[in-house]
Amino acid sequence: MTTAPTGVCPNQMIETMIADGTIRAEPEIRPEQVQPASLDLRLGTVAYRVRASFLAGENRKVTDRLAEFEMHRIDLTNGAVLEKGCVYLVPLMESLALPGEVSAVANAKSSTGRLDLLTRTITDGGMEFDRIPAGYDGPLFAEICPRSFSVLVRPGMRLNQIRFRRGQAVLSDVELAALNAEMPLVDGPALIRDGLGFSVDLQLPGSDLVGYRAKPHTGVIDLDRIGYYDPAEYWETVRADAGRIILDPGAFYILVSREAVHIPPDYAAEMAPYLAMVGEFRVHYAGFFDPGFGHAHAGGAGSRGVLEVRCHEAPFVLEHGQVVGRLVYERMALAPSRLYGAGIASNYQGQGLKLSKHFRAAG
Repeated sequence: MTTAPTGVCPNQMIETMIADGTIRAEPEIRPEQVQPASLDLRLGTVAYRVRASFLAGENRKVTDRLAEFEMHRIDLTNGAVLEKGCVYLVPLMESLALPGEVSAVANAKSSTGRLDLLTRTITDGGMEFDRIPAGYDGPLFAEICPRSFSVLVRPGMRLNQIRFRRGQAVLSDVELAALNAEMPLVDGPALIRDGLGFSVDLQLPGSDLVGYRAKPHTGVIDLDRIGYYDPAEYWETVRADAGRIILDPGAFYILVSREAVHIPPDYAAEMAPYLAMVGEFRVHYAGFFDPGFGHAHAGGAGSRGVLEVRCHEAPFVLEHGQVVGRLVYERMALAPSRLYGAGIASNYQGQGLKLSKHFRAAG
């Protein structure tokens, strides 16, 4: 009997899981939902406005908890606006029947994070956001809280994604250092401590423009409109003074990493916070980094990591080169049959400082 390989499940294993009913959906899953190391999840037809964010809790169902928190429900069939500052729960079209050796983790898609659209996955019996235990059998729900912009959504929209794992796949620092020695993961010195550290770039060549800050009072963003919106209507430019900026409490910023990142084809990565003690801010970690991100053979040759930053409590001085986050690398169970940026729609391959795909190119 052959033992199934451990690691993150690639696209071909996800396709098998769909075929054998491990991943279920109504209507059926579309091919474009399957990414090199994850599956995009789709919004269902109704959104529940709830009083507060919640988890189901041990041995409890999400639908049962809705009776405690539901304020009203919204039919999404013809599109509906989710208001800034409100919390919504949306049943997803996908559900799971995971075997005992397979667990999953969910995360917001890159474009979702760049809109400051807090999107987390919850499950029946769930004790954590975005974490689905091995053997889970049941529905999936998206908790959505627009924080900077109100958004227009429709059924089938893909705001979050899910990644499946067999066993433990995270590289230790020793293993990560060996991988970096074999094939450099960044275009400079590698800071390896509980993952691969990355820092903020506040000295972009030829310009003092280093980022964008969300305006507080804007119009609605229709998530189906790509390359449509004028950035100036939604964002203020952020310019550095001697390689530093001051973050305002409660404000949301788009910045960029100093390092160009490389994810080899046999690996995947996830962005995570660095240390809470380094300052009164948080780097929102929207994304999975798929195999091939920044990889030369997939059109990347290194890609910067876009940083979604929110300051808390007090104004904070952020300086060029300050370490703000880390990438946790994981082995793939098998090499994916297609890579990020190679033959699939990959909006952020080879990126630098870049807003979400909904905005026209600045300048």
